Amino acid sequence: MQKQALISVSDKSNLLEFATFLVNQGYKILSTGGTYKHLQDNGIEVTEVKDATGFPEILDGRVKSLHPAIHGGIMARRSDEKHMATIAEHGINPIDIVIVNLYPFFEKMNTGLSEAEMIEFIDIGGPSMLRSSAKNFYDVTVVTDVNDYQKVMDEIIENGSTSLETRKLCAGKVFNLTAAYDAAISSYILGEDFPQFLESSYEKVMDLRYGENPHQKAAYYVDKTKNGAMKDFEYLQGKELSFNNIRDMDLAYKVVAEFEETTCCAVKHSTPCGVAIGETVVDAYQKAYECDPMSIFGGIIAFNKEVDGKTAVELNKIFLEIVIAPAFTDEALEIFKAKKNVRIIKVNNPVSDKVTYVKVDGGLIVQSSDNQFSTDLKVVTEVQPTEKQMTDLVFAQKIVKWVKSNAIVVATNGQAYGIGGGQTNRIWAAQQAIERAKENVQDELVLASDAFFPFRDVVDFAAENGITAIIQPGGSIKDEDSITACNEHGIPMVVTGMRHFMH
Repeated sequence: MQKQALISVSDKSNLLEFATFLVNQGYKILSTGGTYKHLQDNGIEVTEVKDATGFPEILDGRVKSLHPAIHGGIMARRSDEKHMATIAEHGINPIDIVIVNLYPFFEKMNTGLSEAEMIEFIDIGGPSMLRSSAKNFYDVTVVTDVNDYQKVMDEIIENGSTSLETRKLCAGKVFNLTAAYDAAISSYILGEDFPQFLESSYEKVMDLRYGENPHQKAAYYVDKTKNGAMKDFEYLQGKELSFNNIRDMDLAYKVVAEFEETTCCAVKHSTPCGVAIGETVVDAYQKAYECDPMSIFGGIIAFNKEVDGKTAVELNKIFLEIVIAPAFTDEALEIFKAKKNVRIIKVNNPVSDKVTYVKVDGGLIVQSSDNQFSTDLKVVTEVQPTEKQMTDLVFAQKIVKWVKSNAIVVATNGQAYGIGGGQTNRIWAAQQAIERAKENVQDELVLASDAFFPFRDVVDFAAENGITAIIQPGGSIKDEDSITACNEHGIPMVVTGMRHFMH
């Protein structure tokens, strides 16, 4: 009995070579629609599925492979005499290889198509053939990944057929693909952030050198259903990315994305260590550098504007892991070549996270992203902040949101001078931030806190060390103690009513 292979693909990469190989190995090729035409136009002997089923494609091609002549040929267990007798009775020939990839639903998401248009990219026949083939992997080779074509050809050349190990591996890839494909469709149709079953539709784009530590393995996956700053970025030069690199550059770029003004952010170990607004890109970098010249060494630098040659010259003066920005001039890229190991990353998509995930042992915590700031700012002290102080307070608040709790940011003139985070109590965070800031500047410093003050100690310490204004969420049962302290010291306090814990 002649061996058969069924081919129905949207991605036709390397297909002609594979199909020609199968014909030369004695396989009869069955195909559908556009794939049939593509093979026929390129001189490959092929039979259209409708000629094998004796039933035409109907409903504008929605139904073509959903037929017993196809699924019977795929699903029949070759070792089961009854199965083989049944398909013989109905004139069905076994199908030994199934090569299918799906309608490009992933690729069409976020392209502005209407709902009616998107629905037409929901593949029905493809997943059905894939699942049938994968279930019967003891007898059928199912191929969804173009990268597996060569492996299948090599095994057929060497052994006359594929190994059970390879068929099982390919079958596993099928269910991995269809699970993600169905998840993407579910996400699109439901449109919910918190569905009954959490959908997952991520594709691996690279293996990483290691995880947080060298003994941990890691890989990087991107969301197939949504765009974002860390998806589709361009890797312009440098060493391979690590787990820590990707996490840090994500944070750094989210910080600068908070601002319309030209902004630079330096990050070290998932913590901002320098943030500043500048008249120019190089000005923003130099100010961010001043915040913490020690910690910025070996860090990640992000910009929200194009990096030019002058800035590249300054960046090359120290060791940096990554420079990430929405654009780079040709001059800047040429200058960076002198530091071949520094990773230069061009971002192509805006920050767009709507939910965040935290893995716990045996579960996953999901929440909406902290993407907003309070617009209801209230001055709760006798002294009103000046216009400059209010501008600096709002600037510091945009940064403190991205610092690990307990978090304090001290700033002035659009420049962070002290960042204290990850402390188990707020006074330690305040001491760290204020003492760091005072090494560089003494006057006009303002302070932002990610959460309320449970005691007046932060206010007292701030006043003793020259802080001129404070912004904090409020909400403590002892708010009046902090307000009283501010009034005693003549410091204006602004309350936002919105906490920004980050753990």
